Amino acid sequence: MLNNAILFLIQAVLGLLSFAFLLRFYFQLTKAPFQNQIAQLIVTVTNFAVKPVRRFLPSIGKVDLSTLLLAYLTQIILSTCTLWLKGFPILVAGSTVWFVIVGVALIGILNISLSIFLYAVLIQAILSWINPHTPIAPVLNSLTYPILNILRKYIPPAGNFDLSPLVFIITAQLLLTTILIPLESNLLSTL
Repeated sequence: MLNNAILFLIQAVLGLLSFAFLLRFYFQLTKAPFQNQIAQLIVTVTNFAVKPVRRFLPSIGKVDLSTLLLAYLTQIILSTCTLWLKGFPILVAGSTVWFVIVGVALIGILNISLSIFLYAVLIQAILSWINPHTPIAPVLNSLTYPILNILRKYIPPAGNFDLSPLVFIITAQLLLTTILIPLESNLLSTL
């Protein structure tokens, strides 16, 4: 029972930290405005690790490698701790387990990234009906514009309705349920 509580806490804390690192990475990549409370919260929460890592790993153009690396390392730690707390003998399992952990961490990064954009598009679509001038709207627009703009080139509006968010949400859910989740399960089943 104590293992379950510790596992829950580790998954919650490291999952949220990975989410925050990736959100910061995508905010910087899409040039989202940092003058709102949510962006400032993400910067404050992640600065403890991003500032020291940036000394050794600088950005390349718009790509902030330090936040991406930190998100990936957090996922590796999360995968390792999860296996260890579930009773898997990591230290004596051999080198195959490390390939699986690296793969599961990469899938975790892809899963969180897809979820960030999925929920950003969903929240943006809902807010466009309820309150399009909310303070978070510029951040959501900056974050979702690159993806939705590509879809808008191929999907014409139906009357006054933009169908690109709906197409993206369905496609993202399809990718999650048919590719990422089964791939992670297959990797973990090799242990």
